[in-house]
Amino acid sequence: MSVTRNTAIPSRGIWTSLAARRVLLVAIILVAWHFAAASVPVYVLPSPWRVAQRIWLLTANGDLPGNLVTTLLRVLAGFAIAVVIGAPAGLILGSNRAIGEFFEPIIPVLNTVSSAIWAIFAVIWFGLSAATPIFVVLMTALPLIITNVWQGTQAVNADFVELARALRLSPTKTLIKIYAPSILPYFFSGARLAFGFGWRVSLVAETLGASSGVGYRLKQASDLIQTDQVFAWTLAQIAMMLIIEVALLQRLERHMFRWRRDVRR
Repeated sequence: MSVTRNTAIPSRGIWTSLAARRVLLVAIILVAWHFAAASVPVYVLPSPWRVAQRIWLLTANGDLPGNLVTTLLRVLAGFAIAVVIGAPAGLILGSNRAIGEFFEPIIPVLNTVSSAIWAIFAVIWFGLSAATPIFVVLMTALPLIITNVWQGTQAVNADFVELARALRLSPTKTLIKIYAPSILPYFFSGARLAFGFGWRVSLVAETLGASSGVGYRLKQASDLIQTDQVFAWTLAQIAMMLIIEVALLQRLERHMFRWRRDVRR
Protein backbone atom coordinates (compact mmCIF):
# COMPACT_ATOMS: atom_id res chain seq x y z
CA MET A 1 0.00 0.00 0.00
CA SER A 2 2.81 2.41 0.88
CA VAL A 3 4.57 1.72 -2.43
CA THR A 4 1.40 2.54 -4.34
CA ARG A 5 1.06 5.89 -2.59
CA ASN A 6 4.68 6.80 -3.20
CA THR A 7 4.40 6.13 -6.94
CA ALA A 8 1.02 7.85 -7.36
CA ILE A 9 1.93 11.16 -5.70
CA PRO A 10 4.94 12.00 -7.92
CA SER A 11 3.00 11.12 -11.08
CA ARG A 12 0.21 13.47 -10.01
CA GLY A 13 2.76 16.18 -9.34
CA ILE A 14 4.37 15.70 -12.75
CA TRP A 15 0.96 15.85 -14.45
CA THR A 16 0.03 19.02 -12.56
CA SER A 17 3.32 20.64 -13.47
CA LEU A 18 2.97 19.64 -17.12
CA ALA A 19 -0.60 20.95 -17.28
CA ALA A 20 0.48 24.22 -15.66
CA ARG A 21 3.29 24.66 -18.19
CA ARG A 22 0.90 24.03 -21.06
CA VAL A 23 -1.60 26.55 -19.71
CA LEU A 24 1.21 29.07 -19.31
CA LEU A 25 2.32 28.48 -22.89
CA VAL A 26 -1.22 29.07 -24.19
CA ALA A 27 -1.47 32.25 -22.12
CA ILE A 28 1.82 33.56 -23.52
CA ILE A 29 0.67 32.85 -27.08
CA LEU A 30 -2.64 34.64 -26.49
CA VAL A 31 -0.93 37.68 -24.99
CA ALA A 32 1.58 37.86 -27.85
CA TRP A 33 -1.26 37.42 -30.34
CA HIS A 34 -3.23 40.26 -28.69
CA PHE A 35 -0.37 42.76 -28.87
CA ALA A 36 0.55 41.72 -32.42
CA ALA A 37 -3.06 42.16 -33.57
CA ALA A 38 -3.20 45.63 -32.02
CA SER A 39 -0.45 46.87 -34.34
CA VAL A 40 -1.83 45.63 -37.69
CA PRO A 41 -5.14 45.93 -39.58
CA VAL A 42 -7.88 43.49 -38.57
CA TYR A 43 -7.90 41.85 -42.00
CA VAL A 44 -4.23 40.93 -41.51
CA LEU A 45 -4.45 39.60 -37.97
CA PRO A 46 -7.70 39.73 -35.94
CA SER A 47 -7.50 39.81 -32.16
CA PRO A 48 -8.15 36.71 -30.04
CA TRP A 49 -11.34 38.28 -28.74
CA ARG A 50 -12.65 38.93 -32.26
CA VAL A 51 -11.90 35.34 -33.28
CA ALA A 52 -13.60 34.04 -30.12
CA GLN A 53 -16.68 36.10 -30.98
CA ARG A 54 -16.70 34.67 -34.48
CA ILE A 55 -16.43 31.11 -33.13
CA TRP A 56 -19.38 31.81 -30.84
CA LEU A 57 -21.50 33.19 -33.70
CA LEU A 58 -20.66 30.28 -36.01
CA THR A 59 -21.51 27.84 -33.24
CA ALA A 60 -24.76 29.59 -32.33
CA ASN A 61 -26.10 29.50 -35.90
CA GLY A 62 -25.07 25.86 -36.35
CA ASP A 63 -22.65 26.57 -39.17
CA LEU A 64 -19.52 25.46 -37.33
CA PRO A 65 -20.72 22.16 -35.80
CA GLY A 66 -22.55 21.22 -39.00
CA ASN A 67 -19.51 21.64 -41.24
CA LEU A 68 -17.19 20.01 -38.70
CA VAL A 69 -19.40 16.93 -38.61
CA THR A 70 -19.61 16.91 -42.42
CA THR A 71 -15.82 16.90 -42.76
CA LEU A 72 -15.43 14.32 -39.98
CA LEU A 73 -17.89 11.93 -41.65
CA ARG A 74 -16.03 12.24 -44.96
CA VAL A 75 -12.71 11.53 -43.26
CA LEU A 76 -14.18 8.52 -41.43
CA ALA A 77 -15.66 7.17 -44.66
CA GLY A 78 -12.38 7.42 -46.57
CA PHE A 79 -10.45 6.05 -43.59
CA ALA A 80 -12.83 3.09 -43.16
CA ILE A 81 -12.52 2.13 -46.83
CA ALA A 82 -8.72 2.38 -46.54
CA VAL A 83 -8.75 0.03 -43.54
CA VAL A 84 -11.07 -2.49 -45.25
CA ILE A 85 -8.79 -2.59 -48.31
CA GLY A 86 -5.41 -1.89 -46.73
CA ALA A 87 -5.41 -4.30 -43.79
CA PRO A 88 -6.02 -7.46 -45.84
CA ALA A 89 -3.68 -6.19 -48.57
CA GLY A 90 -0.87 -5.62 -46.08
CA LEU A 91 -1.47 -9.04 -44.55
CA ILE A 92 -1.25 -10.73 -47.96
CA LEU A 93 1.89 -8.81 -48.95
CA GLY A 94 3.59 -9.66 -45.67
CA SER A 95 2.64 -13.32 -45.55
CA ASN A 96 3.47 -14.13 -49.19
CA ARG A 97 7.06 -13.38 -50.18
CA ALA A 98 6.49 -13.59 -53.95
CA ILE A 99 3.52 -11.21 -53.90
CA GLY A 100 5.31 -8.86 -51.51
CA GLU A 101 8.42 -8.63 -53.68
CA PHE A 102 6.29 -7.99 -56.78
CA PHE A 103 4.27 -5.13 -55.26
CA GLU A 104 7.04 -3.67 -53.08
CA PRO A 105 7.96 -0.80 -55.49
CA ILE A 106 4.32 0.29 -55.85
CA ILE A 107 3.72 1.38 -52.24
CA PRO A 108 6.53 4.02 -52.17
CA VAL A 109 5.16 5.40 -55.45
CA LEU A 110 1.70 5.81 -53.93
CA ASN A 111 3.25 7.52 -50.89
CA THR A 112 5.02 10.07 -53.08
CA VAL A 113 1.88 11.23 -54.91
CA SER A 114 0.75 14.53 -53.41
CA SER A 115 -2.73 14.84 -51.95
CA ALA A 116 -3.23 17.89 -54.18
CA ILE A 117 -2.76 15.66 -57.23
CA TRP A 118 -5.31 13.17 -55.92
CA ALA A 119 -7.66 16.11 -55.28
CA ILE A 120 -7.32 17.28 -58.89
CA PHE A 121 -8.08 13.80 -60.21
CA ALA A 122 -11.01 13.51 -57.79
CA VAL A 123 -12.51 16.80 -59.01
CA ILE A 124 -12.20 15.59 -62.62
CA TRP A 125 -13.79 12.22 -61.86
CA PHE A 126 -16.37 13.09 -59.18
CA GLY A 127 -16.91 16.85 -59.50
CA LEU A 128 -18.24 18.90 -56.59
CA SER A 129 -19.49 16.03 -54.44
CA ALA A 130 -18.78 14.26 -51.16
CA ALA A 131 -16.95 11.55 -53.12
CA THR A 132 -14.08 13.96 -53.86
CA PRO A 133 -12.73 14.39 -50.29
CA ILE A 134 -13.55 10.74 -49.48
CA PHE A 135 -11.46 9.57 -52.43
CA VAL A 136 -8.53 11.83 -51.47
CA VAL A 137 -8.59 10.57 -47.88
CA LEU A 138 -8.71 6.99 -49.15
CA MET A 139 -5.73 7.40 -51.47
CA THR A 140 -3.71 9.13 -48.76
CA ALA A 141 -4.50 6.69 -45.96
CA LEU A 142 -4.33 3.47 -47.98
CA PRO A 143 -0.52 3.28 -48.46
CA LEU A 144 0.05 4.03 -44.77
CA ILE A 145 -2.29 1.25 -43.66
CA ILE A 146 -0.80 -1.26 -46.11
CA THR A 147 2.79 -0.41 -45.15
CA ASN A 148 2.25 -0.68 -41.40
CA VAL A 149 0.28 -3.93 -41.57
CA TRP A 150 2.94 -5.30 -43.93
CA GLN A 151 5.68 -4.42 -41.43
CA GLY A 152 3.67 -5.96 -38.61
CA THR A 153 3.31 -9.19 -40.56
CA GLN A 154 7.05 -9.35 -41.14
CA ALA A 155 7.63 -8.91 -37.41
CA VAL A 156 5.78 -12.14 -36.61
CA ASN A 157 8.07 -14.77 -35.10
CA ALA A 158 8.59 -17.48 -37.74
CA ASP A 159 8.97 -20.14 -35.03
CA PHE A 160 5.47 -19.39 -33.77
CA VAL A 161 4.08 -19.78 -37.29
CA GLU A 162 5.84 -23.15 -37.66
CA LEU A 163 4.48 -24.22 -34.28
CA ALA A 164 0.96 -23.28 -35.36
CA ARG A 165 1.37 -25.41 -38.47
CA ALA A 166 2.72 -28.31 -36.42
CA LEU A 167 -0.29 -28.07 -34.11
CA ARG A 168 -2.53 -27.88 -37.19
CA LEU A 169 -4.21 -24.69 -36.12
CA SER A 170 -6.77 -23.34 -38.55
CA PRO A 171 -5.86 -20.20 -40.55
CA THR A 172 -8.35 -18.20 -38.47
CA LYS A 173 -6.81 -19.30 -35.15
CA THR A 174 -3.30 -18.72 -36.52
CA LEU A 175 -4.26 -15.20 -37.51
CA ILE A 176 -5.83 -14.45 -34.12
CA LYS A 177 -3.23 -16.16 -31.91
CA ILE A 178 0.01 -15.58 -33.85
CA TYR A 179 -0.35 -12.71 -36.29
CA ALA A 180 -2.75 -10.35 -34.51
CA PRO A 181 -0.59 -9.59 -31.42
CA SER A 182 2.32 -8.56 -33.67
CA ILE A 183 0.28 -6.74 -36.28
CA LEU A 184 -2.07 -4.71 -34.07
CA PRO A 185 0.54 -2.26 -32.68
CA TYR A 186 1.78 -1.57 -36.22
CA PHE A 187 -1.76 -1.28 -37.53
CA PHE A 188 -2.84 1.11 -34.79
CA SER A 189 0.24 3.29 -35.31
CA GLY A 190 -0.44 3.44 -39.04
CA ALA A 191 -4.14 4.06 -38.48
CA ARG A 192 -3.50 7.03 -36.22
CA LEU A 193 -1.07 8.48 -38.73
CA ALA A 194 -3.45 7.83 -41.62
CA PHE A 195 -6.37 9.45 -39.79
CA GLY A 196 -4.35 12.58 -39.07
CA PHE A 197 -3.15 12.85 -42.65
CA GLY A 198 -6.66 12.09 -43.86
CA TRP A 199 -8.12 15.00 -41.93
CA ARG A 200 -5.55 17.41 -43.36
CA VAL A 201 -5.92 16.29 -46.96
CA SER A 202 -9.70 16.36 -46.70
CA LEU A 203 -9.44 20.13 -46.17
CA VAL A 204 -7.42 20.41 -49.38
CA ALA A 205 -10.00 18.34 -51.25
CA GLU A 206 -12.90 20.37 -49.87
CA THR A 207 -11.33 23.63 -51.03
CA LEU A 208 -11.19 22.26 -54.59
CA GLY A 209 -14.16 19.95 -54.93
CA ALA A 210 -16.88 20.41 -52.31
CA SER A 211 -19.71 22.78 -51.49
CA SER A 212 -19.65 22.16 -47.75
CA GLY A 213 -17.25 21.21 -44.99
CA VAL A 214 -14.46 22.99 -43.14
CA GLY A 215 -12.19 23.24 -46.19
CA TYR A 216 -14.95 24.81 -48.28
CA ARG A 217 -15.78 27.35 -45.55
CA LEU A 218 -12.07 28.17 -45.13
CA LYS A 219 -11.75 28.91 -48.85
CA GLN A 220 -14.96 30.94 -48.80
CA ALA A 221 -13.75 33.04 -45.86
CA SER A 222 -10.35 33.52 -47.51
CA ASP A 223 -11.92 34.69 -50.79
CA LEU A 224 -14.00 37.24 -48.88
CA ILE A 225 -10.94 38.32 -46.80
CA GLN A 226 -12.77 37.39 -43.59
CA THR A 227 -9.61 36.65 -41.65
CA ASP A 228 -11.41 36.22 -38.35
CA GLN A 229 -13.45 33.40 -39.91
CA VAL A 230 -10.29 31.80 -41.30
CA PHE A 231 -8.85 31.77 -37.77
CA ALA A 232 -12.15 30.53 -36.32
CA TRP A 233 -12.41 27.57 -38.69
CA THR A 234 -8.73 26.76 -38.27
CA LEU A 235 -8.89 26.75 -34.47
CA ALA A 236 -12.12 24.76 -34.48
CA GLN A 237 -10.71 21.96 -36.62
CA ILE A 238 -7.49 21.90 -34.57
CA ALA A 239 -9.57 21.59 -31.39
CA MET A 240 -11.55 18.71 -32.86
CA MET A 241 -8.41 16.85 -33.90
CA LEU A 242 -6.88 17.32 -30.45
CA ILE A 243 -10.02 15.95 -28.81
CA ILE A 244 -10.04 12.93 -31.10
CA GLU A 245 -6.30 12.32 -30.69
CA VAL A 246 -5.92 12.91 -26.94
CA ALA A 247 -9.32 11.95 -25.54
CA LEU A 248 -10.02 9.00 -27.84
CA LEU A 249 -7.10 7.53 -29.79
CA GLN A 250 -4.39 7.83 -27.12
CA ARG A 251 -6.66 6.35 -24.45
CA LEU A 252 -7.73 3.57 -26.79
CA GLU A 253 -4.11 2.75 -27.61
CA ARG A 254 -3.13 2.66 -23.92
CA HIS A 255 -6.07 0.38 -23.18
CA MET A 256 -5.47 -2.00 -26.09
CA PHE A 257 -1.74 -2.33 -25.49
CA ARG A 258 -1.61 -2.02 -21.72
CA TRP A 259 0.21 -5.38 -21.65
CA ARG A 260 3.20 -3.84 -23.41
CA ARG A 261 6.06 -2.54 -21.35
CA ASP A 262 6.37 1.23 -21.43
CA VAL A 263 10.01 2.00 -22.19
CA ARG A 264 9.64 5.76 -21.71
CA ARG A 265 11.24 7.37 -18.69
